[in-house]
Amino acid sequence: MLSLALHADEPGPISVRDIATRTALPQPYLEQILLALKGAGLVHSKRGVGGGYTLARHPDKILLSEILSAADGPISLGDFGEPHRNGACDHEGQCVLLAIWHSVGEHLRDHLAQFTLGTVLAAARGDAPWPAETRKKKRR
Repeated sequence: MLSLALHADEPGPISVRDIATRTALPQPYLEQILLALKGAGLVHSKRGVGGGYTLARHPDKILLSEILSAADGPISLGDFGEPHRNGACDHEGQCVLLAIWHSVGEHLRDHLAQFTLGTVLAAARGDAPWPAETRKKKRR
């Protein structure tokens, strides 16, 4: 997605081969990712000569969490199910730990939803600091 954003001003779609070369990803693996991204409505494809991929929306309108969910599935830190509540746990308090991991997963999803492909693009181009750097400066 970042490669598509970095080369969005080039005429026409960008070929899988070009993306694979630029990102050093194996082309068959990249094709699988691009199909998942297409299925999620994040990229458009064009077949045939001069074919390839383009972003389906402006980078500022694509959340990092959308990209990760499309490529890897739902963002979670394990498939633990719902933990027992109010002392009903029958696994020596393991449910408390499961509740913590569930909470961490929610925080991760919320945090990733704060970033857009446009944010990543600006940082990659050096046009803006990475948001984590900005937050560190504000805390000091």
